[in-house]
Amino acid sequence: MSRHTLSVLVENKPGVLTRIAALFSRRGFNISSLAVGETEHPEISRMTVLVDAEQLPLEQVTKQLNKLVEVLKVVELDDAQTVERRIILVKVRVDAATRSHVIETAQLFRANVVDVAQESLTIEATGRVEKLEALLAMLEPYGVKELVQSGLVAIGRGPRSITDRSGRH
Repeated sequence: MSRHTLSVLVENKPGVLTRIAALFSRRGFNISSLAVGETEHPEISRMTVLVDAEQLPLEQVTKQLNKLVEVLKVVELDDAQTVERRIILVKVRVDAATRSHVIETAQLFRANVVDVAQESLTIEATGRVEKLEALLAMLEPYGVKELVQSGLVAIGRGPRSITDRSGRH
């Protein structure tokens, strides 16, 4: 199986996410990451779906997605031509002796300390999966108390836009 990133433009209406997720589920695909949000047009949302699948079954799902009334466009993003990011919030155990080391580690990864407490720091980091995994590996010895991460968001490089309404894609 190989990793595929789909950018799916949909009408911003209730129930659309459920229908699309159900389509993947019925086909036996596991969605490893899903991020949804409004685009520059409030009536349109973009779903970034990361799925591990063989090419042929994925093409079948893509065709079925395109048949859904609420789906406006489906594009598979090429890794080489895509900017992709995740965001994590990680709460790290600290004491007086380790606080400055954890802050320095966060700074090395261009992460931000967004909450400070007596026994913990909460760090916000954005980047590619590899960068975030490396940061977590560096923080692990201090004690990760809690972790939350977003789904992958991705957009094609260059001037082209899949939401361009003028018909130029």
